[in-house]
Amino acid sequence: MKRRRFLKQTTAISAGILSSALSAADPVANQIVDTHTHFYDPTRKQGVPWPEPGSPLYRPVFPADWKKVASPLGVSATIVIEASKWIEDNQWVLDLAAQEKSIVGYIGQLWPYQADFKASLKRFAAYPIFKGVRVNADDFALLSDETSYRAGVKHLADSGLVLESNTPPSQLLRVAKLAADIPSLRIVVDHLGSAGDPKNLNGEWLNGMSALAKHPNVFCKVSGLIEQTDLSGQKWGQAPRETAYYLPILDHLWKAFGEDRLIYGSNWPVCEKGGTYADQFKIVQEYFGAKGASASEKYFSGNSRGAFHWKSAGESS
Repeated sequence: MKRRRFLKQTTAISAGILSSALSAADPVANQIVDTHTHFYDPTRKQGVPWPEPGSPLYRPVFPADWKKVASPLGVSATIVIEASKWIEDNQWVLDLAAQEKSIVGYIGQLWPYQADFKASLKRFAAYPIFKGVRVNADDFALLSDETSYRAGVKHLADSGLVLESNTPPSQLLRVAKLAADIPSLRIVVDHLGSAGDPKNLNGEWLNGMSALAKHPNVFCKVSGLIEQTDLSGQKWGQAPRETAYYLPILDHLWKAFGEDRLIYGSNWPVCEKGGTYADQFKIVQEYFGAKGASASEKYFSGNSRGAFHWKSAGESS
């Protein structure tokens, strides 16, 4: 009964609340920002290291393609996340961003423990749109020199840049320790901390996210929501569409992080594993719409501005 009431309330009020929240006096500051998109082009001469040929994701993906699915929903800006391990692909996205005003930020792929990290960071951070780097699970696993790793991350913090963490639940407490050790470092946890299917949440994830939320320098992207469900026996793009299905994840994050440190991200086009761009957007629009106008504005815009310090094309650098 509780979930039925929730759905009736959110369906009726979420769209109206979001519209009023984001039509404030400052339209630049209050635009909807999708903080997690991937752009790439497998038709390039060198190809791409990801995604793999044969995948439905293996196709050219550009800002114009994203706009076709995002613009009708009122989403007008994005932060791009690099998934390629080829260092020059950082430059490829930066060159793309120079031509595309909808890109307000870029998180690159660099490795804090490598000897050339500072030099590479200096090179790419010369672009104001460069906002930080992402660390993946295998990067943590391959660490051979904890001292050099911490030194690289400290340099990232001193440069005023963000560390994004795309790690499994088993690494969440390690990320929390990093947040405690370097409180000046802004950390953004990707994809709900890899929560998995909401019907099968484990203690490692629950405890890890609660531990992370204790640190005010940690934010969490509510991204990767629909493609993390248990899709065994399901066809591509057929994850559950009902907001109530995802309440175990969303409620835990809301309780832990509150309205000031949760951030919108679609993970497009990867979200297509679970459903369309509109499918994932509807779920979070309903959930955060039910939290009120202030929570909606913060989730879709304000919190990402605080985490990434992005500026739109209409603002001075």
